[in-house]
Amino acid sequence: MTITTKTGRTRDRRRAAVGLLLACSALASPAIAQTASPFPPRNGSLPSLTNTASSATAAHPATGTSAQQRANASDPASATDQADPNMATGSLPANTGRPDEEPRYEEDLNQPYEQPLDPGAEPLEAQEQPREPGDPTGIRLGSFLLRPSVNNSIETERTRSNGASTRRDYLSTAIRGTLSSDWSRHSLTVTGEGIFERNVHGGQDDVQPEAQVDADLRLDLADDTVAHITGGYRFSREDDYDPNAVGGAATQPGVHELNGGLSVERDFGKIRGTAAVDLSRAIYTDAELSDGTAISMKDRNRTGIDGRLRLGYELSPALIPFVEVATGHTFYDLKRDSSGYARSSQSYAARTGVEFDLGEKLRGEIGAGYELVDYEDSRLKSVDAITFNGNAIWSPQRGTDVDLGLRTTVQDSTAPGQSGWVEYQLTAAVAHELRDNVVARLTGSTTLRDFPSGQSDETVWVAGAGLSWAINRYLDLTGDVEYERAEGGSSDNRIVRAGVGLTVKR
Repeated sequence: MTITTKTGRTRDRRRAAVGLLLACSALASPAIAQTASPFPPRNGSLPSLTNTASSATAAHPATGTSAQQRANASDPASATDQADPNMATGSLPANTGRPDEEPRYEEDLNQPYEQPLDPGAEPLEAQEQPREPGDPTGIRLGSFLLRPSVNNSIETERTRSNGASTRRDYLSTAIRGTLSSDWSRHSLTVTGEGIFERNVHGGQDDVQPEAQVDADLRLDLADDTVAHITGGYRFSREDDYDPNAVGGAATQPGVHELNGGLSVERDFGKIRGTAAVDLSRAIYTDAELSDGTAISMKDRNRTGIDGRLRLGYELSPALIPFVEVATGHTFYDLKRDSSGYARSSQSYAARTGVEFDLGEKLRGEIGAGYELVDYEDSRLKSVDAITFNGNAIWSPQRGTDVDLGLRTTVQDSTAPGQSGWVEYQLTAAVAHELRDNVVARLTGSTTLRDFPSGQSDETVWVAGAGLSWAINRYLDLTGDVEYERAEGGSSDNRIVRAGVGLTVKR
């Protein structure tokens, strides 16, 4: 039929046109995928990266391959150019519409982040590190920090002197404290300690009170200049075996010692200079005999002034050799003592040594020199000696500290016709942390008294051990034992002390 023929031809033409249009679209789709950006403008919404990739790699219904794969197969050289470089880096181009501007890449939140989001906490500075658990926080007083402690202990002491033995039991109270400033410039440090005893059995008059206060004001005058103003007070009682002790006295004289000083340190490049002046004052109380008689010790009161100069050269920050000279004069309140001797004296000293600082492991100084003390009274011989002085702080391992000291001094005598003697003293103290809250201590010292005349030399030995257990942040349980022996000449004294106590600190 005509209608059917015309309709069939019309349909055939339409089918041919649609087929031609589909073929053209299939051939043009790879080029469109290369030139047209699948991303909207910056002010539009961001399409899903998964949907974009799936549309570009959709498989052909007839062959089962994607348009991208067919394009790579037809032109292998252009496979690399057709790959989107942004897909490998995880960044997206941000176009502003200007043709002369290079694309900027923004972070794609759908891609994995190359670096960790949290790099971890940075190390704290030394001054910002938290305090140890056993370290008390102290009491804040304005711009100062006070760290006080009070120790109450029960002690026992046994003394054996020239074959005679005595014992006493007593209560001991020790008050200690440190006051330090918290200033941006300069600093002030004050330390104090007082020990008071009360006998509960035996030795009613045999008490050994002690007190000491020291202050150090550091002034930062300039980058290379530092000044120190120091002052202090100390009270102690002479030992029964001291060469100047009063024989047969029930109570030996007490000694009040006051001191003050001013020093200025300055660096001149690698040269370090120090100039210092020190003042000292000694006041003696009366000694008491067993019958209550008081013996005046006013003829021993004296005042001393000393000056010293030191020059050091910095071979390295850890090693500084130095030379030092000093001179001083001692004035006695009384022109002559009870025996008629004029004991005022002039002293001269020189020494050389080295300062060392190897960090936290080892630091200190050691030196050797010569000292001469010349007395006003011609009947008193001058005293001279080779001197050794030094101190060192050594930490062989974490939690263990060793403190060593070496000192040489010249002491004045009170015996008629005797000028004085040379005293060498070596001290050592070891502290070791057995646990975080348990600290063990060992102490020891040796003192050699070298008399220039025919008098026999004396030696004093002291050894001690202690243990401290931090029950909590503010309470410690302590235990100590000490052995002391003085031998030489016609005397032999031995003392054993032991005690246990509690320390309250803040």
